[in-house]
Amino acid sequence: MDTLTAVFLDYGTIGPGVDCSVLEQRAEVQYFDVTADSAVVLRLQGADIAIVNKTPLTSEILAQLPQLKLILVFATGTDIVALEQARQQGIAVYNIRDYCTASVTQHVIGMILALTHDLDGNHRLAVAGQWSRAEHFCMFDSPIRELSGRTLGIVGHGTLGSAVGRVATALGMRVLIAARPGAKPENGRLALAELLAAADVLSLHCPLTPQTQGLIGAPELVLLGPQGVLINTARGALVDSAALASALRDGRLGGAGIDVLEQEPPPEQHPLLDASLPRLIVTPHVAWSALESRQRALQQTAENIDDFLAEVAGRRVA
Repeated sequence: MDTLTAVFLDYGTIGPGVDCSVLEQRAEVQYFDVTADSAVVLRLQGADIAIVNKTPLTSEILAQLPQLKLILVFATGTDIVALEQARQQGIAVYNIRDYCTASVTQHVIGMILALTHDLDGNHRLAVAGQWSRAEHFCMFDSPIRELSGRTLGIVGHGTLGSAVGRVATALGMRVLIAARPGAKPENGRLALAELLAAADVLSLHCPLTPQTQGLIGAPELVLLGPQGVLINTARGALVDSAALASALRDGRLGGAGIDVLEQEPPPEQHPLLDASLPRLIVTPHVAWSALESRQRALQQTAENIDDFLAEVAGRRVA
């Protein structure tokens, strides 16, 4: 096969510091930081490979690209690709998996520790001068609890959820696992309501589906309770953001660490971007983005080209 040509439509989503030579050893690659929907077809004209992270490849777009051979999704989910249209056109679609487990696990545990120790609240006390005016060497305005002996509930016990569970166990926590939404509890998994009533911390690691959209709303937050902590590094729409903001504001939840929102980038008036909300940490979808994770994702993307070529060669031999 002649040298493959590839176009990375949203290279800006990778971030700085990565080495792209692993791609360039396999194809001639053209990079665009961002591509508007209206420019996708033009930029992919004549290319063998489309590399995308969040740029949609709809049926209408693919129908205008008869020469396209391979779509490399720089993510685990393939929902941005019209898979049936790709199948009809004979376009192979490859994704990547398990590239950011360490990074996400660190982020989840970091959020749990930051909220349990109220690091932000204690920092603000110190720099605002209240420590300097205190009568004693330490302050007790923000109660701290040990994680050992407390319970972590996990919704979504795949690679990420199980990795978080292992670290939590090492910290002395008891780990409970929720049954799959819509499925009967089995194999030691608990119904969500039962898990919420028992959990001190809830961490979400499940995909967004019709069954999981709005999974955590006002009733679920009531079950988690005023000492409970919610962590979401999965998908923003799993959580009712307005209900979460209300629970935090009214003291009906102990804290929340949120790395994902329903719309990204979010509107400036999003209810969880209110700086006055107490015991809330919001990060801009960065849990996955350690440099090592991003480089690993590039390596897997490059290896997917090798797998594609091996598959094509196998078909020719057969």
